[in-house]
Amino acid sequence: MKGIILAGGTGSRLHPSTIHISKQLLPIYDKPMIYYPLSVLMLANIKDILIITTEHEQHFFKSLLGDGSQLGISFTYEVQKKPEGIAQAILIAEKFIDNQSCCLILGDNIFYGNNFSAILEEASELKEGAIIFGYHVSDPERYGVASLDNNSKVIGIEEKPKNPKSNNAITGLYFYDKNAVSYAKSLKPSLRGELEITDLNNIYLKNENLFYRQLPRGFAWLDTGTHESLLEASSFVSIVEKRQGLKIGCIEEIAFKKQFINKDQLMNLASKLMKNSYGTYLMQLVD
Repeated sequence: MKGIILAGGTGSRLHPSTIHISKQLLPIYDKPMIYYPLSVLMLANIKDILIITTEHEQHFFKSLLGDGSQLGISFTYEVQKKPEGIAQAILIAEKFIDNQSCCLILGDNIFYGNNFSAILEEASELKEGAIIFGYHVSDPERYGVASLDNNSKVIGIEEKPKNPKSNNAITGLYFYDKNAVSYAKSLKPSLRGELEITDLNNIYLKNENLFYRQLPRGFAWLDTGTHESLLEASSFVSIVEKRQGLKIGCIEEIAFKKQFINKDQLMNLASKLMKNSYGTYLMQLVD
């Protein structure tokens, strides 16, 4: 399965902070925002990853992440010339996907919860259909919203409805089979002028091939698209990490524990960060 991180867009809701830098490069407590969606793909055992950026910011991502070999994985980069909807990422990634299944995650989403790695590993085995993840929120009108029947099966999806039929927001994490590209090519721009991911999901729903997974109570899903949510996310990560002594979204740790890299490679990564607690944490993993 291929992985895609959509890290383009203008970040206008975070201006002036993002006038000269991508919001996905802003720090969420002790690491860049993009580490968090990247960690999700790695937890799903996905090692071939495409990062979609704006043209003028791509060199910053390459400087930060390189080709991925230091983590035992592979990064490819593509440009989103103009933000025209989440589903546009599937079209940009057509050559990269190469008629395989894929996982698309938004670059400003943070997930944290018990047994998440097992949930992701199961989803990554997808052969047919699509998997979306729902999360109960108090303000569903801000998101795509799923309506469910008595068996928790999706019967409808609406994009930012004025009168939501449920509180089940669809998160920015999607697993698709090899048909995603052909379906995305059939989409028409919405009234907002965008290729809506909801429309893509509705094609799978119409074909009775859309699978829904509800993230449980106690699970954290954070969308870091505003100044307030940035602060809340940093506070959340800080509190959990200090309380548990374990890091959230630590890509070096995941690469090591997934055996993408060995001890020597981890020590090399840690040695470059020894002036702060992040490098110390990595070195303790080796010890």
